[in-house]
Amino acid sequence: MEKTFAIIKPNAVKKNCIGKIIAMAEDNGLKVVSARMQNLSSKEAEGFYAEHSQRPFFQSLVKFMTSGPVLLLAFEGENAVEKWRKLMGATDPAKAAPGTIRKLFGDSIEANGTHGSESLTAAQREVAFFFDK
Repeated sequence: MEKTFAIIKPNAVKKNCIGKIIAMAEDNGLKVVSARMQNLSSKEAEGFYAEHSQRPFFQSLVKFMTSGPVLLLAFEGENAVEKWRKLMGATDPAKAAPGTIRKLFGDSIEANGTHGSESLTAAQREVAFFFDK
């Protein structure tokens, strides 16, 4: 069993899509093992997205991620990282496959509805960043 990390972003929370997104995950064999609704501080968002700190979109991303509540999630399941990434779809909702979370609930590349770990290593780091062991 793998764990992966997910964030339901402020735009999807505002659109009241939390239940639909979690249902999609559960319908695809992922189990919620940790969850917390939270307003991220600038420090938390900057720390979490530190790998992007030198990119031109960094400040805009931090501003967006602190603009409202998010739902922090740890999922568990067989091939959890791969399953969640497939469910999310492409980063750009306009390019995401029909039926994916980002196609259904995303508004833009930045406000794409959800975040997901890109690898098992990233998942371990990201789960630890927000949840105690």
